[in-house]
Amino acid sequence: YKHRNITDMERQKSIVQPPLYGDLITVLSIDGGGIRGLIPAMILEFLESELQKLDGEDARIADYFDIISGTSSGGLITAMLTAPNEKRRPLFAAKDIKQFYLQECPKIFPQDCNIITKIIKSLSGPLYDGNYLHNTIRKKLKDIKLGETLTNVAIPTFDIKTLQPTIFSSYEIVEKPYLNAKLSDICIATSAAPTYLPPHYFETYHKGEKHEFNLVDGGVAANNPTLIAMGEIAKQLIRKNPDFQLPQSLEYRRYLVISVGTGECKIDGKYTANKASKWGLFGWWFNANGSTPLLDIFTQASTDMVDFHLSVVFKSLNVEKHYLRIQEDGLERTLSSLDKATGENLKYLIEAGENLLNKKVSNVNLENGKFVPYKEETNRQALEEFAEKLSLEKRRRNLNSPRAPTPDPHTCLETRPNIGELEKLRIA
Repeated sequence: YKHRNITDMERQKSIVQPPLYGDLITVLSIDGGGIRGLIPAMILEFLESELQKLDGEDARIADYFDIISGTSSGGLITAMLTAPNEKRRPLFAAKDIKQFYLQECPKIFPQDCNIITKIIKSLSGPLYDGNYLHNTIRKKLKDIKLGETLTNVAIPTFDIKTLQPTIFSSYEIVEKPYLNAKLSDICIATSAAPTYLPPHYFETYHKGEKHEFNLVDGGVAANNPTLIAMGEIAKQLIRKNPDFQLPQSLEYRRYLVISVGTGECKIDGKYTANKASKWGLFGWWFNANGSTPLLDIFTQASTDMVDFHLSVVFKSLNVEKHYLRIQEDGLERTLSSLDKATGENLKYLIEAGENLLNKKVSNVNLENGKFVPYKEETNRQALEEFAEKLSLEKRRRNLNSPRAPTPDPHTCLETRPNIGELEKLRIA
């Protein structure tokens, strides 16, 4: 179908009714992490299945969040969850993402090089040419543009020509129409991890004026994009967007946030000062175990700082139950790289995602870098509770909104919990 310049009226076609008609502002954030995107794929598959138990098998994650933000691999997942098909429903269900990774990652990151060959290749260019990744993304997302997503999205990248972050936010395209790029170009750009994949250049045009982008991986700017998403909403509040003018206070207490990580290797001794003291430029960019120390350090540092900040803020406001961070910090050293797309490692990452559901809700301790449980409930139980909150908020908005669609008579209403019971849960 033809693509048009996006207007305010078109943005109102989002399948999510605006926060004006509800109590909460809902946010989903997905970290970057290459093939480790399999971990959030497993978490999101479970969340969507819980939403389907409440609201019928046609329920999709994009139906429940005011904004979904993702970096790198998480940016690709964001696009898959929110890109529309011809019926204005998501192109992919959450359960499809796992199969995409299993089928495509071995071709995106072919394991046909030994460690010596990798070292030689890294001296002259990126390890992978990116051609298969680029072609696959373009085939899946076609010509769909940022302004056509089914709910608002924010995907960070970094422009190496201007040395500035570029955030592709669907909230911004009315004021900055040059950001209304193809989702395929945005996904290729946010996934262009230095040393692994080449930077991505593309152009957009608006009223005959050209805008150039020279972009690399969004993890350079924000590997954990939760604050990016919340910042995009804050800008709407500053602009007094009528869809966000709730009668109640508009501080962090109104946010309902799920932030999903792609796993980390926090095993003691991965890098030590004694070893690093012998590294030169090459050593910092390429390690004998196949990792990229400098990339690991700055992405993991920024990721944990965002979690630490939000954990403190939500707890200080006595609404820590509105913030859920799900992250695995014990990945095996040899299986935690961004590109190890062997059958063994892909199976390991799926198991890590499944096991993560049964771990207790945790947050990062910045003194030792470990994730420490702070609740007795598991991530599985927490997601079940968040699904109930999301379902209640969605139905509240649909009841209050004059824009709400006519209910589908085929939806499995008998599977939905009584709204009065969910009200009691919310108050509790």
